[in-house]
This record gives sequence, C-alpha cells and structure tokens, in this order.
Amino acid sequence: MDRPLLALTRRWRPAPLPGAAPEAIATDNMRQLIQLRWLAVVGQFATIMVVRFGLGVALPTRELLAVVGVLALTNLVSEVALGRHRITNVEFLLALLFDVALLTIQLYFSGGASNPFIALYLVQVVLGAILLRTWLVWVLATVTAGCYALLTVHYRRLVFPEGAVHDEATLHALGQWLSFMLVATLLVMFMARISSNLRARDAYLADMNRHAAEEDNIVRMGLFASGAAHELGTPLASLSVILSDWQRMPRLAGDPELLGELREMQAEVQRCKSIVTDILHSAGEPRSEAMGIVDAQSFVEELAEGWRAAHPAVTLDLSAEAIEDSAVMADPALRQAVWNLLENAADVSPQLVHLAATQDGEMLVLAVRDHGPGFAPAMLRHFGQLHRSSKGEGHGVGLFLVVTVARRLGGRVETTNLSQGGAEVRLFVPLAPAH
Repeated sequence: MDRPLLALTRRWRPAPLPGAAPEAIATDNMRQLIQLRWLAVVGQFATIMVVRFGLGVALPTRELLAVVGVLALTNLVSEVALGRHRITNVEFLLALLFDVALLTIQLYFSGGASNPFIALYLVQVVLGAILLRTWLVWVLATVTAGCYALLTVHYRRLVFPEGAVHDEATLHALGQWLSFMLVATLLVMFMARISSNLRARDAYLADMNRHAAEEDNIVRMGLFASGAAHELGTPLASLSVILSDWQRMPRLAGDPELLGELREMQAEVQRCKSIVTDILHSAGEPRSEAMGIVDAQSFVEELAEGWRAAHPAVTLDLSAEAIEDSAVMADPALRQAVWNLLENAADVSPQLVHLAATQDGEMLVLAVRDHGPGFAPAMLRHFGQLHRSSKGEGHGVGLFLVVTVARRLGGRVETTNLSQGGAEVRLFVPLAPAH
C-alpha cells in the first residue's frame, strides 16, 4: 500500500514560483538604472558637442568628456558585476550618489545652479524616494540639496561669444523647457519599468503567503492523520481478533456464505490496518529520505495494477507505451496523487476510467479521464483549492493534495471538460535522468 498524506510533508525542492524574488528587485532596478545612464552618456556627449561647436561656447571640453567617459566605464563595470552579485538597497543608494556626484561636476563646469539642466537632480531624488528605505532617501535628498547649494556659490560661468546668442533669456527659457521634457521622459520610462518590478515583487510575496498557508494546512492534516492512526490501531486489532474467533465457531464455519463474508470482512480490516501502519511509518520517516529513480512505464503499470486490485468493480483502461524509455522519481506522494485522481474519476464514472501516460518534453504527463458530467465552471476556476469540491462540505482534500504534490515536484496540474463528455485531469511532473 502506498504511503499517503504524511509523505507530503517532506521537504522537496520547490517549483519555481512566478514573479521575482524580493532580493532580485534591487538588481533589476539597478539594471534599469544602467540603461538610464547609457541615455545620459549619449545625451551629455551630444549636448557638449552642440554647445561647444554649434554655439561656440568655450566649455572645458576635456573635463566634461572625462566625466562622460567615467560614467560610461562605470556602466560597463556595473553590467559585468550584475552577473555575479546581487545588489542591496545600500549599494543602490551609493550608485545614485555616484550619479549625483558626476552630475554636480558636469554642472560645475557649465554654469552651476544657473544651468537649466540642474533639474536632473530630481531624477535621482524621485528614484530614491520610490525604491529606497526612508532613511536612505533622506541621505540622498540631503546630499543632493547640499550639491545644489554648493553650485550656487562655486561654479564656472558660461561665457557666450559675442554675437553668438541674440537673446540669452530666450535661450535659457528654451533650456528650461528641454530640461523639463528630458526629466519627464526619463521618469516616465524608468518609473514604468520600476512599477513592473514592484508588481512582480508583490505577486511573489502574495504567492509565498498562499503557499505558506497551504503548507500549514498540509502539516495540520498530517498531524491529524497521525493521531487518528494511533487511535484506530486498538479498535482495528480488536475487530481482527473477533472476526478470527467467529471464523472458528462451528455454527458460523458451517455456513459457507457467511464464512465467505467473514473472510471478506477480515481482509478489509487487514487493509485498514495496513493503511494505518503506512501512515504511522510515513510520520516517522526522515525528511531527507532519498527517492529512487525507476522506469516510468513500470512505475505507472505497478500503480495501475495496485489500483485495479483495490477496485475490482471498476475497469481501468491504461496506456503507458509512449514512455517506455523514460524514468521518474518513485515518490510515494506521486503514487498517492494519481491514486486520488483515479478515485475521483471512479466516483463519477464507476464503470470505466482511463489513465494515459505520455511524455511532453522533459515532463511526464499522467492524464486521468472519466465519463462523468465534467467539472462545474466554479470547480475549474478553483481546482485544487482546499475544501473546494462538488461533493459538499468537508471534501476537496484529495485534489488539493494532488496540486500540492505537483507543485512541490516542479510540475503542474491542468483540467478540462471534454467535448464528448467527462473530464480530464493532466498531472505534469519532471522526468528523471535515465539510470
């Protein structure tokens, strides 16, 4: 008999979850900041060239281009480091402070606080306000405000050549408009991507909370099953003794029909005792118990043979020839999950159920099909949720365990109603390397 229920509480390698893990969010944001820096490199280089050679303004071109080169080199180093290192919030703050420092140097050589592009400070402050913790944001805002104040006192004036600019006020207004458009564009581009990262983080955390609640339900069910198994041991032993005594009584032994029923009852009691023993054995198993790799076709055929022996009144149509060269982890919980699907199919289709095993890429697909009425739309939407069942209150645990087993093994479950009637549930689990 396969070990049910408590085998599910062992610590398998979890399947990849949708969304991004929280520790990866800062790294993703840093990647977006690098892209923003490349735009800054191109924009600063173009601006320097236009102002120096287009307007003829005597800029310290060497110093300004050196700052652009430092920013480009930093970007290259950062891209290499991202592949080997996860970025923390403090490191992201340092990256923003570095950008503030480079912008301050650029502004110092190009008019200081009178340069309309001083509004670019807002980009770093806004990014920090959204992405960093409160105290880190205040550090960034304080440093930025200090740099702004410093540029009102110490800077190199822009000297336009005589006759190059007819209306300096109009030129300054144009610069302010360009600065506004640049800041707005950069913030919209960056914020859209950051918002996507934050939504991914929120989805990941919500998924983790849901999985934690499901794990808690599994543990509670396991504890309940273990306690129930201990309690059932004594009455089952008593029933076994009583039935053995009845079979030896001359008055009952002389009735072949009654004796046959007693033997059938004794077999069912032994089956119950075997189930209880398996539950208790599963509860005491070490969590690091290794799972052997077996031939997938043999695994499915043995599972089907065991289910047929326990359900002689139901015809099980098996198709497993398509996986004769595949291997799978011989996990007790996987056997129990398929067993649960067959049990549910037999409830609505007591004459005939189908089990088909196929291979889909690196996945083993175990499809259970019945000839019942199919799933209600609400059941399809909430398939596998605890206590969601068409059988009424207290049911739905079996399908919940099927979905949990599939997820923990790195697979999934798909359900559909068939056009010719009935329903099909497909259990996907990863194939193991051939042994």
